[in-house]
Amino acid sequence: MLQLKENQKAPSFALPDQDGKTHKLADYKGQWVLLYFYPKDDTPGCTKEACMIRDNFPEFKKLKVQVFGVSADSAAKHAKFATKYKLPFTLLADEQKEVIEKYGVWAKKKFMGREYMGILRTSFLVDPDGKIAKIYENVKPPAHAEEVLADLKRLKK
Repeated sequence: MLQLKENQKAPSFALPDQDGKTHKLADYKGQWVLLYFYPKDDTPGCTKEACMIRDNFPEFKKLKVQVFGVSADSAAKHAKFATKYKLPFTLLADEQKEVIEKYGVWAKKKFMGREYMGILRTSFLVDPDGKIAKIYENVKPPAHAEEVLADLKRLKK
């Protein structure tokens, strides 16, 4: 269950990316960071979300935003996913779900009447001071990238 609030310090993390390189939130102090949590590589909704961010990536770059996709998939699965869809941003592997749980996005979900534990499609926009500027819950993959970019333009003024 999501307990984090806007204007709160974003929980720290150190996770490997699709190439095995470790990224820490602290390494990006002074920059905007989009941390988007998604259920699983190469599934319809997650692919749509990743490709929409990819297609809008030049705009994220122009605004100097570091983009991280996070799921419980392995670095090897992330590498395949990133290569298959030519994703220009970093995917972080949280196989132990430590960061997923820290951010409160590991929760009970329902699909076709069945309940199970899974990752809530949620994003966090972290400001250059390391505080959560905006939380996006129940993300709609087709519109998410443009929604974040609009908020960034407003918040960076």
